[in-house]
Amino acid sequence: MLFDETEVRRAFAEGEFVPFFQPLIELRTGQLAGFEVLARWNHGQLGEVPPDDFIPIVERVGLIDNLTQTILQQAFAVPALADSSLSLSINTSPCQLMDFKLPERFAAAAEEGGFSLDRLTIEITESAIVDDLFRAAAVAGELKVLGCKLALDDYGTGYSSLKHLLALPFDELKVDRSFVSLMTRNREGRKIVASVVGLGQSLGLTTTAEGVETRQQADMLFQMGCEQGQGWLYSKPVPGSELARMISAPPQEFSVCLPSLTTESSILNSDALPGQRLAQLQAVYDGAPVGLCLLDRKLRYVSLNRRLAQMNGVPLAAHLGRTPAEVIPHTFPQVEGFIRRALRGEPVLGVEIRKPGTEEGKRGQTLMISYQPVRDEAGEVWGVSVAVMDITERKLMEDALRETETHHRNMVNLIPHVPWVLNAKGEITEASPRWQALTGQTLEEALGAGWLKALHPDDVATTMESIQDSLLHGKQIDVKYRVKKVDGGWIWIWSRGSPHFGPFGEVVCIYGVAEELQGNEPQQGQDQDSTRG
Repeated sequence: MLFDETEVRRAFAEGEFVPFFQPLIELRTGQLAGFEVLARWNHGQLGEVPPDDFIPIVERVGLIDNLTQTILQQAFAVPALADSSLSLSINTSPCQLMDFKLPERFAAAAEEGGFSLDRLTIEITESAIVDDLFRAAAVAGELKVLGCKLALDDYGTGYSSLKHLLALPFDELKVDRSFVSLMTRNREGRKIVASVVGLGQSLGLTTTAEGVETRQQADMLFQMGCEQGQGWLYSKPVPGSELARMISAPPQEFSVCLPSLTTESSILNSDALPGQRLAQLQAVYDGAPVGLCLLDRKLRYVSLNRRLAQMNGVPLAAHLGRTPAEVIPHTFPQVEGFIRRALRGEPVLGVEIRKPGTEEGKRGQTLMISYQPVRDEAGEVWGVSVAVMDITERKLMEDALRETETHHRNMVNLIPHVPWVLNAKGEITEASPRWQALTGQTLEEALGAGWLKALHPDDVATTMESIQDSLLHGKQIDVKYRVKKVDGGWIWIWSRGSPHFGPFGEVVCIYGVAEELQGNEPQQGQDQDSTRG
């Protein structure tokens, strides 16, 4: 709708121009950082008029300074802001930045409202400094002297000159909403946003993204390192009467999903500049005791650590840009299928392979490898992260232990006695197969308290009493009891055992051995009641 000068002047006279506020959110914590002040026209007949419909006519008739002054005076007077330390940001028109009196007007409005100018950020579009860079720099310098911060708004939509970015003492770089809206739709849009954010970080500027409407956009921006966001995801612009409610709202209302690498337990400092973060990551990468690498979709090495280069026996630089098929041709056929699965989005963990020796007489390696798909901010797989652990020594030890255990069991099976182990509850956990040969009871049946079923009923009480005495008082077990043979007859068994103690003197288990008494009866001079340990 077109408005004329008379209508605009009437609106000023009747106080129809008012400030609205849109929150600025710290993406890392979800905390409210401040508000951008936006001009709105509460038209008596048409209702709320958007700024795009009235700003051009206000500028054309020379009333833009009046509008800025009116909006600032009302914003500074909002009680909820006066009682907080939150910042405000406000846009300036390109023509205003050419006015040497602009700093004086901001100072007067702040003094009248009792608002400290170190809480105010003035947003400047790049087009405002194109025509007269020297004049713009002078006005901006005066604003900085007053304590104001400066933000370059809509960077990338116009001239996007680094000369302009460096010419003024900017504190903040704003990512335009048009780029933010493209992030979730195509990779090129994400690259643009990441580039703008990275540029701001490299120059030590706070980065703020406009037009954040979805949680997915907020998460992407956070992962790129963007510090602040504003948009309808958090709130539409609201009148000053609603600020008290917004300021008191818990930060969880605005929180984003944090990636694991940037949780509080992470050793990476998310406040660091990109170069510092890269150095931190490289230190972790090279310090890892396992081999690590990143492959792109064409299976080319994008990065790797020194440990993997050592494991492959190939210089680190000789990996980059080449494929595993070229670097480790003898091993690649074993792992290609797992890499392809990861490229399709499937994590493949704990794959064990045998790597042949590369030289005559040099033994091979046993490796445990995991493959994780690497996704971009939109969830598309663009590569594979590989972790390789050399478990050769461990496998050799396991093989040696198995061989020793096999020898031990063979030895146990050959002796005529029955070795056994009781746990702290008095239950059998291990026994020799010889027990089955004597009693016909299988080991599975004997485990726990099952072995007591093979004892003569008259001998169970004295046997258990001896076991409990050992468990409670640490005494040796020395007990005789009868067990039923396979043919149904009874034989005498002599069991002896010694308790094994824990670090606090408690009995943790009892090791013992049982043997058949020749003659099928206790030795002369002993009866059944005298066989207690």
